[in-house]
Amino acid sequence: MKLPASAAILAGAVLTASLIGAPGAAAARAGGAGALPAVSMAATVKAAQIDPRRADTTLTPGAKASVLLVEQALRDRRLLDARWVDGYFGTTTVTAYAKYQKSLGLSGLDANGLPGKHSLTKLGAGRFRVVDVVEPGGRVTVDGYVVNARTKAMLTEAERLFGRGFTLDQGSYNPGGDPTSAGTHDGGGVVDISVRGLDPAARTAGVRALRRAGFAAWLRNPRQDTWPWHIHAVAISDPSLSTQAQRQAGDYYLGMNGLSGRGPDDGPRVPIRTWEEYQRR
Repeated sequence: MKLPASAAILAGAVLTASLIGAPGAAAARAGGAGALPAVSMAATVKAAQIDPRRADTTLTPGAKASVLLVEQALRDRRLLDARWVDGYFGTTTVTAYAKYQKSLGLSGLDANGLPGKHSLTKLGAGRFRVVDVVEPGGRVTVDGYVVNARTKAMLTEAERLFGRGFTLDQGSYNPGGDPTSAGTHDGGGVVDISVRGLDPAARTAGVRALRRAGFAAWLRNPRQDTWPWHIHAVAISDPSLSTQAQRQAGDYYLGMNGLSGRGPDDGPRVPIRTWEEYQRR
């Protein structure tokens, strides 16, 4: 049956009003804005450490979906060729991300190729939302050395697991402070710990405690280089890691000792977890 024109207009108005006022319609409109896919900052940072150190193109578990979204955004900004949009956060993607960070006016550690909260949020505007944020926190002092708040919290927990305190020999954000460090301490998340007064068993226990709390940690000895016995520790997935420290974290995941020769890991075996993963265990 065909309604008169006036009745059709009235019916249409009523239908439109009912749809606009319906709770489901309002939820759908709200959901449209919040339906952006999620990018895990934790997953992308982890992949950006590990993938460039691999001998093949194996993807970092749990990171592919997030990395693809980041790579697609970089591609659309003409910073990454389409052939590299593959879910593998290798050297090419790290370089492209660093270029993107620099395009935002960032420099130094803020343009190190690791996705940070600020740059990742900017990259994802209208495309994706950022979850699993990793925050290094502000700079603080431990034993007279500068570290960030995340590193300090990790050290505190490692001391609890170890059953005694650690004494730092070197902190973070120390460019050029120790030539033997090869730049690993230039950024955040890296410390050297004294082992003076500790027997071999205690030294190993200290490394184990640090690893459990989310550090890539190794016991260093004078046979390896011109340094005294100490523990070298890198806070995995710290977004402010220097390039050299990023490489050490990646090598740790791949079962290596973090030295330039990339020898086998010589430390105690523990499940590898970031600080955030450790807290959720």
